[in-house]
This record gives sequence, C-alpha cells and structure tokens, in this order.
Amino acid sequence: MSAHSEEAPELIEDLLIGAAPTLLVAGADAAGQRLDQWLAAALGPDMSRSRVQMLIRQGAVVIDGKPVDETKRKMSAGENVSVAMPEPEPAQPQGENIALDVLYEDDELIVINKPAGLVVHPGAGNWTGTLVNALIHHCGDSLSGIGGVRRPGIVHRLDKETSGVMVVAKTDRAHKALSEAFADHGLTGDLERAYLALVWGIPQRPTGTIDAPLGRAADRVRRAVVPEGRDDARHAVTRFAVQERFGEDQREFATASLVECRLETGRTHQIRVHMAHIGHPVIGDPDYGLAFRTKANRLPEPLKSQVKAFSRQALHAWLLAFRHPTTHLTMRFEAPIPGDMEELVGGFRKLGTSHQKT
Repeated sequence: MSAHSEEAPELIEDLLIGAAPTLLVAGADAAGQRLDQWLAAALGPDMSRSRVQMLIRQGAVVIDGKPVDETKRKMSAGENVSVAMPEPEPAQPQGENIALDVLYEDDELIVINKPAGLVVHPGAGNWTGTLVNALIHHCGDSLSGIGGVRRPGIVHRLDKETSGVMVVAKTDRAHKALSEAFADHGLTGDLERAYLALVWGIPQRPTGTIDAPLGRAADRVRRAVVPEGRDDARHAVTRFAVQERFGEDQREFATASLVECRLETGRTHQIRVHMAHIGHPVIGDPDYGLAFRTKANRLPEPLKSQVKAFSRQALHAWLLAFRHPTTHLTMRFEAPIPGDMEELVGGFRKLGTSHQKT
C-alpha cells in the first residue's frame, strides 16, 4: 500500500484534529482494496479501523470531490482522498440538566426509568446528551471515579431505543456488589430482569428457551447468532413467554405477540437477535427486523400507519429486582410500558387478542 500526503507519511490522529482536511492520493497498489482498510493503513498505526469506519459513515471522507459513506467501497489507483477530522471531544463527561424519571434514590444507588432515545454513556457520535451526563448533573461528585471516567456508576445498560428500569451505583461498594450480581445474571444472588417485546408473528410454543451463542455480524457492527466454536462466540440464553397473541383467529392480517423475555446472560442486543433468530423479530427494530418491514402492509389502517411510523424497537425493560448492597434487602422496581409502545400494542389488540393461559 502506498499513499502520498501533503503531510509526513506517518500521519496520526493528533496531527489531523482541528487541522485542514488531509489529502491522500491512492497509489497503484491501492486498486481493489476496501476504503476502510486502505485508509486505516494510510493514516498510520494510531488510527484504528473502527475509527476510520466511523469517519466514513459520518461523511468526513471525500473521494475526488464526492463524499462517500460506504466503508467497503473499492479503491482505484490515482483517487484523491480527503479526510476531515472533527474537533476533539472532552475526555471527561460534563453534567447536563437532563430530566430523569427517578424511581428510587439513596446514598448508595439510584434507580431510573430510562426513556427511549436516551444513550446510556458517552461514545462515538454521542459525547453529550447521555444518561451519564444527566446523572453527573443530578448526583454531583458522588459518581466521581466509580466504574471509569466515561461510565461512572454504570453496571448495566439498555440500548438507546430501549426503555425501562436501570440501576446506577453511587459508591464503590454499591458498584462492586451490583456489578457482581449482573456479571452472573443472578445465578448466585437476587437479580431479576424482565422485558416486554412486541414481536412479529406468534411463536409455536407459549414458552421457550433460546440457547444460541452470539458474535459479531458480517458488518462488524451488529450481532448475530454464530457457530459455538467461533473465536468471538459468546454464550447467550434468553427465556421467553408469550403474554398476548394478536390476530391469532384470522388470516387476513399479519399477526403479532407481546412476549416477556428474561435473560440468563446479558449480551449486546441479545433479545433482539434471539427473537429474530427464531423468526419473531421485535417490531420496529431497525437492525434485526428489516426483512419484516413489509409486514406492515398486511395490516388494516390506522395500525398500518402506526407501525410504519414507529421508529424504534418495541422493547421495554419493565422489571428489575436486586439485593441492596448495604441493607441486603431485595428491592423490586417496575416501569409501565411507555405511551408510544402502549398505543402500538393497543392497535394490535384490535385485531383480536388471546391471552396466555396459566
């Protein structure tokens, strides 16, 4: 691989930040290489490939005067590549006055009902406006140094568009105890987590266990069920129970179910990947439910429009129970389904509802 630059060939990210866009010219041996691979090598060892991919997706890379956002795009010799680095973000999150729905709080911990759309902790593309920023403002110095600079007090997380109950530690003692509880998923202690998911279709069995290892998908961003022996395979188990079936007694429209999911492991996107794996993806899931997007066309109005307008996965963490690190009492918190998801469930109920018999 060869690249020519107006700067020294061993460019690193620190030299690029805040500077004018850097120009690279693809050499003959760049032909056929993926853009992200070529650019990561051209920018030097201090620029990771994941960082390069993020820059490409953010529109910071221009080839021959045209912005590109496809990381796998094939390079051609002689192409002029311009890279614009964003301004550096503060290394330590700052407090922001963001409203929190606090379910409980004491000197050791705080329990909140996280709304959909709120990122838990700062990261690429989300350095502000996160739950951590809100917690720093709300709790002050009590979170300082607990669990790392960018994740103070965080012992578990919910996806950005997943709503529901979360607990955050305010002391080192609480962080250690809660982290250990979440690490073994309650197998040796009092920890209970339950989610409600509105999914496409009706599972054949009213209850079931999905035991399928998860790893990185081909795009290296999403997760997927992978062979057990693969290097990145991680044990993952989800138990589900159908709560309501919608449209079961008719054939004209698409069916759906309200399913409770309980985790025996806590992998990234676990419920979303596992439910998609058994053919019942979460409605509205932009990552794992795209193949079912046209299902909405098989619904009556206004439900058809409701589903198409629902821009997130219909997944809610409704229950969290754990042992308090100081009092050792079991604490149980519930959060009702948020309004947008409740309206969607209500729309499906009009198709006809049958409940799980107990």
